[in-house]
Amino acid sequence: MKQLLVFLTLFVFSSSVFAQETKKTNSKSRKEQKRDKINAQIKAEEEGVIAYRKHFAFGVKLISDGYGVSFEKGYSKSVKKTTLFQLEISERKHQKEIKQSIANTLASSPFIYGKINFFYPVKLGVQKQFLLGNKSNKNGVSVTANIGGGLALGLLRPYELQVEKNGELVYVRYESEDSLLFKSGNIQGGPGLGRGWNHLKLNPGLYVKPGLRFDYGRYNDLLAAIEVGVAAEFYSKKVPQMFDNKQKQFFFSAYFTVLFGKRK
Repeated sequence: MKQLLVFLTLFVFSSSVFAQETKKTNSKSRKEQKRDKINAQIKAEEEGVIAYRKHFAFGVKLISDGYGVSFEKGYSKSVKKTTLFQLEISERKHQKEIKQSIANTLASSPFIYGKINFFYPVKLGVQKQFLLGNKSNKNGVSVTANIGGGLALGLLRPYELQVEKNGELVYVRYESEDSLLFKSGNIQGGPGLGRGWNHLKLNPGLYVKPGLRFDYGRYNDLLAAIEVGVAAEFYSKKVPQMFDNKQKQFFFSAYFTVLFGKRK
């Protein structure tokens, strides 16, 4: 009986050791396969063969006067050149915006005194991407220069304030019949997310956008990159954001974008 127990113990122990060694071997094999694949892609690109011909990416963007999101579809024509089709939606804020709250009131929403419109630029454009420096291995970073532009459509959503009028709470806009209350009325709160969309105005324009992109996953199916650059936008009409402040048609800003997506 004791011999049987010893035999079973040795059998279980050896099986466990064998399984662990097999797992390590398989894991090492997968790493080697991945490394060989990357090395093959690097060698192929040195000979002018494209590793991935297209990609899509989502971006979260911080702008010097706002924030936004983006979607991108890219098509590579060669190792060093890619065409990017982009859609961006953002919100621009005026530098003098100051959010205020009604004292001793929790029910009302905060407001920005003097704000006339929410300003949402929607941009549809094309960029050309040029490879400046390629990564030499999977731990490196490739650097590309992006330049392009396209159409910009400025969406202006009226900023509505909640004020007291004849003992009742009403919403007024800067361009409404009760516009005097917008400036000097008894303000009780700001607009909700659903206010002002039925009075939306459009302001078309153009934009250009140069930038530098740092790609941390060039030889990987998953795309991971950051981009920094500047953008210039010009609209057909001046954009009213705050009253008693100069209205602008031309906007210049810097941006920082985090991109993530997939290559094919």
